[in-house]
Amino acid sequence: MRASLTAAEARIAALEQIIHDLRRDRFGQSAERVDPGQLALALGGAPSAPPPASNDNQPPRDHKPRSERRRNRGRLPAHLERIEQVLNLADRHCPCCREEMRCIGEDRAERLDVVPAQLRVVVTVRPRYACRRCEDGVHQQPAPARIVTGGLPTEALVVQVLVAKYGDGLPLYRQCQILARQGIQLDRATLCDWVGQACWWLRPLRDLILDHVVGHARVFADDTPLPTLERGLGRTREGRLWCYAADDRASLGHGPPAVAYIYARDRKAARPAAHLAGFSGTLQVDGYRGFRRLANQRRGGAVTLAFCWSHLRRRFHKIHAHNGSPIAAEALLRIGALYDIEREIRGQAPEARRAVRQARSAPLVQALRPWLEAQLDKVSQGSALATAIRYGLRHWEGLCCYLEDGRLEMDTNTVEREIRPVAKTRRAALFAGSEGGGDTWAIATTLVRTAILNGVNPQVWLTDVLERMVRSEVSSKALHTLLPWTWRDAQPAAAA
Repeated sequence: MRASLTAAEARIAALEQIIHDLRRDRFGQSAERVDPGQLALALGGAPSAPPPASNDNQPPRDHKPRSERRRNRGRLPAHLERIEQVLNLADRHCPCCREEMRCIGEDRAERLDVVPAQLRVVVTVRPRYACRRCEDGVHQQPAPARIVTGGLPTEALVVQVLVAKYGDGLPLYRQCQILARQGIQLDRATLCDWVGQACWWLRPLRDLILDHVVGHARVFADDTPLPTLERGLGRTREGRLWCYAADDRASLGHGPPAVAYIYARDRKAARPAAHLAGFSGTLQVDGYRGFRRLANQRRGGAVTLAFCWSHLRRRFHKIHAHNGSPIAAEALLRIGALYDIEREIRGQAPEARRAVRQARSAPLVQALRPWLEAQLDKVSQGSALATAIRYGLRHWEGLCCYLEDGRLEMDTNTVEREIRPVAKTRRAALFAGSEGGGDTWAIATTLVRTAILNGVNPQVWLTDVLERMVRSEVSSKALHTLLPWTWRDAQPAAAA
C-alpha cells in the first residue's frame, strides 16, 4: 500500500511539473535569470558550494549601474548624411546699442531622422542602330541578364524581400501589404517565387559556408522544428532545421564566425551524420542521442562530444520555478559559480582560460558530482529532480570537456542564439510551404546570419553578390571571393 501511494505521489508530481512547464512556455517569461541572493535566502543562508578562489590578476569588473552603461550619449554613426538646419537671429544688432553683434560660438544638437523607403522604376533603354548604306541589320546592346527572367524585380528588391523575411521576421504576406500601400499589388506567391529563384543562385555560396563550418575543429550543433506544409493534404508535418556554427571569438580566435542551416524531413541520427561526414574534432551539443551515435561510429575518437551546462541548468531552473526545491536552488548556485568564472575569462587567450578553469572551475566541478550522487539517493527516483540529476551524471564526461581546452565554450548558447531568429520568423510565417520552401529557408538564413556575424550588411552584400552572379562576373572557382568575410575585407567602405 505504501509503495503504491509513493508511486502515485511521484506520478502526480511529474504531471504537475509538465503542466507547469506548459503554462510557463505559453504564458511565462522566457528568461532563466535567478537572483543568487534569493537562492541563498531560500536555502537559509549561504550555499554549501565552495566559493571561487580569488585572483588578484583579474581586472576589476564594471560596477556602473546598468542604466548608465546602456545610456545613449547621442553619438550617431559618422557615415550618415548630415543635413544642417541653421537657426539664426533675424536681427543681429545689439538690443541695447544697436551695434552689429559678432558670432562667438554655436550649439549643435543631432537628431536621428528617417526618409521612408520609396519604390522606383529602373528603365533600361537600348537604342537600335542601322546603317543606311549597308544591309548588315540592326545593331543593339544585348539586354542585361535578370535574376527573374522577364520579371519585374531588380536584385536589390529581391534581396530586400529575402532579408526582411529571414533576417527581420517579416512574412511575405505582410510585405505584400506594405507594397500595396505604395500602389504595387503583388501576390504572395510572386514574392515566394522571387525568393526561391534568388536562393537557387545562392545555394553554392551556402555550401561553401557549410564547408567552412564543418572544416573547423570545434563546431556547435543543434536543431529546431520547422513545420512544413504537406501539399494536397491540408496539414503540416514537423520538419527540422539543423544548425551548425563555428565561432572562436570568445577565445580570441582569428577565424571568421559562420553558421550554416540545412533542412531535413525528420530528426533521425542519419541527418547529422550525413551533414558532418567530413568533420573531425569536438562537437558541442545537447543530449540528443543521435550525436552520441555519430561519435561512436567514428573510429579512433575522431569526434569528441562536449555537452552543454546550460541544458543541465535549465532542468534545475524549471524545477525550482515550479516548487522552489532547495536541492534545485543549490544546484543553480553551484552551476552559477562556474558561469561567474566564465564571464571573467571571456575574451582571453585559450591558455589563460584553461589555466583559470583548472585552478578555479575544476575544484567546483569535482565537488559537484558527489553532491549530485548524494542528492539522488534522497529524492524520489521518478521525480523530475531525479531525472535532472541523472541527466547530469549520464553526460558528466562531456560536461567536463571544457576544463581541458580553453578554446571550448561551457555551453551551446552560441548556436542557440542563431536558432532564435529562426523561431521568430517561424512564429510569424507559421510554416514552410513545402520541402523546397524549407530548403530555401535554410539557404537564406545561412547567408543572412553569417553576414551579420561578420559585421556585414546582408542587404548590401547579397545585392552585390546576386548582381555579379547574374552577370556571370564570378566563376565557380572564384566563388570563395564572395564569402562575407572576404567580400568585407575587399571593400570595407561598402560593408559599413
